[in-house]
Amino acid sequence: MPARTDAPTDLPIEPTVADLIRQGAAEFERAGLAYGHGTDNAVDEAAALVFHALGLDHSQAEAAYEVRPGADGVALVRALFAERIAKRVPAAYLMGRMWFAGLEFEVDPRVIVPRSPFAELIHGRFEPWIDPARVHRILDIGTGSGCIAIACAVAFPDATVDAVDVSPQALEVARRNVARHEVGDRLRLHLGDVYAPLGDARYDLIVSNPPYVSDSEMQDLPPEYLHEPDLALRAGADGLDVVRRILGGLSQHLGPGGALFVEVGDSDVRVQEAFPELPLTWLEFEHGGGGVFLLRADDLKRTADGR
Repeated sequence: MPARTDAPTDLPIEPTVADLIRQGAAEFERAGLAYGHGTDNAVDEAAALVFHALGLDHSQAEAAYEVRPGADGVALVRALFAERIAKRVPAAYLMGRMWFAGLEFEVDPRVIVPRSPFAELIHGRFEPWIDPARVHRILDIGTGSGCIAIACAVAFPDATVDAVDVSPQALEVARRNVARHEVGDRLRLHLGDVYAPLGDARYDLIVSNPPYVSDSEMQDLPPEYLHEPDLALRAGADGLDVVRRILGGLSQHLGPGGALFVEVGDSDVRVQEAFPELPLTWLEFEHGGGGVFLLRADDLKRTADGR
């Protein structure tokens, strides 16, 4: 929802919403803020905060740009801008919410901010990689806010979903989101590491956006990312500690004809180097993003059989 940016950045006496967005974007650029938590540029970040502060409807953006919010509204916006710059907090935490796969989720620093190309896969119900009609049991590993698990439950209304996380604090947020989207009759939350709380359960679809940042990469992250839980980002010396556990137990939990989808971001090269024997398929996305691999149960079995 980019705003027009062709006007001076000094605020007029009675600024419009568009004026405020331009001013905020200019201040964010001067402050050298980092993005990547739902927006990827200063204009969209400022627009998100302005619309939140003023309670404006994103679907009516063109009309909203000309609104003059008055002194009280301007003060609310300016306070959010100042906090964003001073604390380097992602806008999603300041708003307490973020959208993923067309759904709104409650977020706070107990969970990472939803931002994953999984949304595109979920919208397409993972076709052509799987047959949606055959998906009856879904597992989400490292669920955080619950956004991927809940979006899958919405996309597959006849399926049951298990969602696992090692953080009790993250599961508190996930419970609120499960209740918000009224999927608690089909979605169960589990505390534990990877497959540990699941017994011998098998699934038609396993998805995961696990921690995949290496120890050295953690030292170079912008301040915005350090507001997110370390547990949800850091994954050992090479960033693959959790991925190894996911792949190590996969044959015991992926059902016949099933498929695993894992997001590893910029760790994709390390994954390929660490698991050269696995027939991983790296996916491309129409709307941006990458670093997601697919592993089918049939391909995993053929590899295990030496074929």
